[in-house]
Amino acid sequence: MYRLNDEKAIISTADFITPVVDDAATFGRVAAANSISDVYAMGGTPMMALNLLGFPPVGLPNHILGEILSGAGEICAQAGCAVAGGHTVRDDEIKFGLSVTGQVHPDRILRNSTAQPGDKLVLTKPLGTGALVAALKKDQVDSAGYDALIACMTTLNKCGMRLFDFGATACTDVTGFGLSGHSLEMAKGSHVQLIIESSALPLLPNAVQLCADGFTCGGTKSNANYTGQAIEFSDELQEGMIGLINDPQTSGGLLVSVKADRLDDMLEMLKDENTLAVAVIGEVADFKEDSFVRFS
Repeated sequence: MYRLNDEKAIISTADFITPVVDDAATFGRVAAANSISDVYAMGGTPMMALNLLGFPPVGLPNHILGEILSGAGEICAQAGCAVAGGHTVRDDEIKFGLSVTGQVHPDRILRNSTAQPGDKLVLTKPLGTGALVAALKKDQVDSAGYDALIACMTTLNKCGMRLFDFGATACTDVTGFGLSGHSLEMAKGSHVQLIIESSALPLLPNAVQLCADGFTCGGTKSNANYTGQAIEFSDELQEGMIGLINDPQTSGGLLVSVKADRLDDMLEMLKDENTLAVAVIGEVADFKEDSFVRFS
């Protein structure tokens, strides 16, 4: 973020991913929503985006490129974010995302390092995109699961623009580091302990079972190794649920720390925004030496 004056700060962010679905336009929509999410997670309003596209010089027709850009344009239009151009390079594998510029009032910036003891934790999208994408590649996802997956990955986190007014003290979007990594980042940055109730987590269809059946990716293991001893899991949690907690998310929801006395107001706002999940998943406590995050 760059502070221009007392009234305005500029947010600048970039993200791109490899295809998670076969349909080109849908991939463009997913990648765009994923990129814009960083602005919403900081409480900002997206203003302008630049396309970032890597595309094979041979082997794929050019209309695929156009469909990716068209899908992304649809999402940017939903966000009220102008597409101002971009850059394309030759690459052996398709890669696409956006560099997004947004704005926020300097006094309304949401950080991932300012959660306070006594806060409640809210999650705004179901978990499991990584597991379902892995299963989709093996034709192990039915039509209902596919629809839920696409809805999750293409829905904008627009509620992020309103979180500050409803008592949010900290926020992060849950993406590649999974719920485990992003919750640990918030706990360490805030020097608190997050206590998360696993049974309260919103889930995509069959996500836990798919994790238990081995439908994960390399990022799941990396996330588990990264969080290491800093996270405590209840002995009652099964491997499928632990795998889901470590599951990398594509265009995941917002993890919000909110003042306890503003929780009801926050939940009502999220319902008004038609947020995919309005889940109270835990609370923030004083830091404990044994772990930064505890999943019960």
